[in-house]
This record gives sequence, C-alpha cells and structure tokens, in this order.
Amino acid sequence: MFSTLSLVALGGAIGAACRYLTGLGVIRMLGQQDFPLAIITVNVIGSFLMGVFVVTAAHRGLTHFSPFVMTGLMGGFTTFSAFSLETANLIERGAITHAVLYIALSVGLSVGGLFLGLMAARGVFA
Repeated sequence: MFSTLSLVALGGAIGAACRYLTGLGVIRMLGQQDFPLAIITVNVIGSFLMGVFVVTAAHRGLTHFSPFVMTGLMGGFTTFSAFSLETANLIERGAITHAVLYIALSVGLSVGGLFLGLMAARGVFA
C-alpha cells in the first residue's frame, strides 16, 4: 500500500511539473491569450496520453503501472484525462444517457462548486 501511494505521489509531482511547463511553453510560444489555450492544450494532450496508456498497458501487460501513470502522472498533469476516460468507457458500453449525464453533471457541478467556493471565500475575506 505505501509503495503504491508513493508511486502515485511521485507520478503526481512529475505530472504537475509537466503541466506547469507545458502551460508555460504554450504561453511563451503564443503569448498571453484571453482564451485559456494553455489549459486546453494540457487537457487534450493528457486525454490523448491516457488513451494511449490504457490500450498499451492492456496489450503489453503493464496495468501494474496504472497507479503511477494514470492516477499519479496523468492525474497531476490533468484530471480532465480521467474524466475523458470515464466518459469514453460509458460511451463504449453503450451507456450514452449516462455519459451525457456524467458530462453535464461533472462540468456543471464543478463550475457551480467553483463559484460557490469563490463566493464563500469572498464572504470570509470581504
């Protein structure tokens, strides 16, 4: 258990550093944008890499690396990759209604939760 937790933590640290560097690279290449291109870039790359890892790990018997790669590295890089994988799993199982509901609830409730947090914190610090 502890070694798995250590691998998740290590992967998370590496993923977060990669997210920062990727975002910084996008900003340096394109300049500061009004649209969050750096975040979208990280989300798309992370989702792509998650897809590549899931298939590669299944075909090559590397699923034991999942805590490090999927939870740690990809989770630190972007949690959007896990969201994308869960959505794809629902769609592939034919649970389209659940996939649409999952997307709507995840995005809607997350943005709503963020606004509630903003309002609560602003109330405390006002």
